[in-house]
Amino acid sequence: MTKLPVFSFTRGVAPVLVTIPHAGTALMPEMAGRMTPTGAALPDTDWYMERLYAAAADLGIGMLRANYSRYVIDLNRGADDATLYPGRPKTGLVPELTFDGEPIYRVGEMPDEAEIAARRDLYWQPYHDAVAEELARLKARWGWAILWDGHSIRNEIPRLFEGRLPDLNFGTDEGRSCNASLIAPIIQSANRQTHYTHILNGRFKGGYTTRHYGQPSNGLHAIQLEKAKSIYLDHQDAPWPMGRIKSRAVVEMVGNFLEIAKNWRP
Repeated sequence: MTKLPVFSFTRGVAPVLVTIPHAGTALMPEMAGRMTPTGAALPDTDWYMERLYAAAADLGIGMLRANYSRYVIDLNRGADDATLYPGRPKTGLVPELTFDGEPIYRVGEMPDEAEIAARRDLYWQPYHDAVAEELARLKARWGWAILWDGHSIRNEIPRLFEGRLPDLNFGTDEGRSCNASLIAPIIQSANRQTHYTHILNGRFKGGYTTRHYGQPSNGLHAIQLEKAKSIYLDHQDAPWPMGRIKSRAVVEMVGNFLEIAKNWRP
């Protein structure tokens, strides 16, 4: 049994749901003792996401945040662990390596297939059941629903991508996960953010969540935003301190994006 709820959920009244799958830091019982020092530090966590999305509550937008680390199970991967980006290193449903390629587990301590299946049942399935249920509720009330999947990542991870990422990486599965009239004003707002670079459907086009739930023809729209950690952290190494002034600007910017999504009409 898990000691903490799989996720924390605040229901909103707007037709938008913010999902945060990678900000959790909790581990399964006895898992920490099986991990390397690097793995136990949880370097690939999306730090402070719920703080950066603080405007959601003021806008009446619901938020669903995972409490367990992505090293327990990656909620933005499909249950079948299908490859999202062919030709790139696969980070996996239950990762064995960090983004930099360092082992997460000590030798001989990696989970076997039975444990992976158990993790799917305990952590992955309840999270996605909750996402699907809330989107269905919002769609029943409004006629449509928008899922906003919030992430962060280091600007440079040579193992996963070449060069340096833009500050804001929007993904709509090459336009398949949301209506063009929804993402267009959001990108226009990003254009006005002269302190940040941005791209739409660049290296990150959206993970499982965006691709699975984004069904515009069925009234469901999904957007992923991968923010560079450099725009809100003082530095990108442990203990990953949050920059007070930098993060305040990001909170305001994200609030503008969410307000556009809230006010959008099909």
